[in-house]
Amino acid sequence: MPKNTKSKRAWQRMLSGRRLNLIDPSPLDIEIEDIARGLSRVARWNGQTSGIHAFSVAEHSLLVEKIFTLQNPNSTLSDQLAALLHDAAEYVIGDMISPFKAALGINYKSFELQLEEAINIRFSLPAIKNAKLQKKIKQSDLYSAWFEATQIAGFTIPEANRFFLKPPPSLKIKIKPIAVGFVEKAFLNRFNELNKTSY
Repeated sequence: MPKNTKSKRAWQRMLSGRRLNLIDPSPLDIEIEDIARGLSRVARWNGQTSGIHAFSVAEHSLLVEKIFTLQNPNSTLSDQLAALLHDAAEYVIGDMISPFKAALGINYKSFELQLEEAINIRFSLPAIKNAKLQKKIKQSDLYSAWFEATQIAGFTIPEANRFFLKPPPSLKIKIKPIAVGFVEKAFLNRFNELNKTSY
């Protein structure tokens, strides 16, 4: 039987016309419009949320940046942009739930980090976040997950306290999943507010 001589495709075509090589991603093939479109159409919690609309990664990213900025009022625009883009790699690889990431192991994480580094370089951020900033963004991410879990994903408060991070009482957040088109535009608008450098 003849061998299949066709090489396997490792790139994703974007609506911008870019082709992003997932194995060796180039910052030159990354566009914010592609990220906004992809993230606004990827559902958090594998779509297992209440409401008419899915709660997208784009909306989650906006929430994480909002929490980060509230908790860190002296942060720079660059830090806030890093918070907004903390899950940007998911525009091409999707939002895998934490249990599945754990099952896949370290190879998945290194693959994800390679994409994150290319995205950061594209938008004039350090390729690898410093540990202090990373910790603050992760805290905001876990606060966001707690609000999402208890308000739209069916978790009890004791369950959410065990798996995520209970926010301080002063942090008041109301989750309301919104339509794809609105969240895509909101993500792009916030990016443009934070991105003051040319690229």
